[in-house]
Amino acid sequence: MRNPFRSEADAFRFVWLTVGYCALIVLGSVINVWLGVAVFVALTLGALWWLLIRNAGKEAPIRQAPAPSPPEQYRILVVANETVGGGKLLGEIKQRAEGRNVLVLVVCPALNSPLRHWASDEDDARSAAQARLDASLAGMRDAGVHAEGEVGDGDPIQAIEDALRTFQPDELIISTHPEGRSHWLERGVVEKARERFALPLTHVVVDLEAERR
Repeated sequence: MRNPFRSEADAFRFVWLTVGYCALIVLGSVINVWLGVAVFVALTLGALWWLLIRNAGKEAPIRQAPAPSPPEQYRILVVANETVGGGKLLGEIKQRAEGRNVLVLVVCPALNSPLRHWASDEDDARSAAQARLDASLAGMRDAGVHAEGEVGDGDPIQAIEDALRTFQPDELIISTHPEGRSHWLERGVVEKARERFALPLTHVVVDLEAERR
């Protein structure tokens, strides 16, 4: 079953809001039963009002198209995290680079826990992402592919948006683990990217366990 929350941060926030909701009701009930009832009614109505306002303001996403790339160069934006060094991903990129003047930008979102993210402690996550990115770029350059890279936002959709501000790709490649082992697939990242970005999109599934074997 698909996770109803968009991210771990959403789930973490929901848990803390639920704890606070229950704690306020219990505290009010300890002081006075009717106060507890009043707190319950007020919080519930407030939550329902917030949900109605939030959903009413939602509109269909606007597809974002990047500026055209230079005519003499074919540009590929690659977004990958733990699978960034996968052999299948490298093979897809090499295939597209054959016979072309290709520039590849690899964006590796920094994985981080919600607690560390809220505490603005992202150093470890960014360091780990940079290490994976460096190894992947070395492999691409060894294969003759002109590649650059950067560590991106922990949200892959936001990381793509950030990259489009400075890089004008002709296509987008998103690399994930296989279904059942991929948080990005569970969160619908590929589908959201297809809806939001007016770019040809290729989804590459990298099975690192199979590649190691």
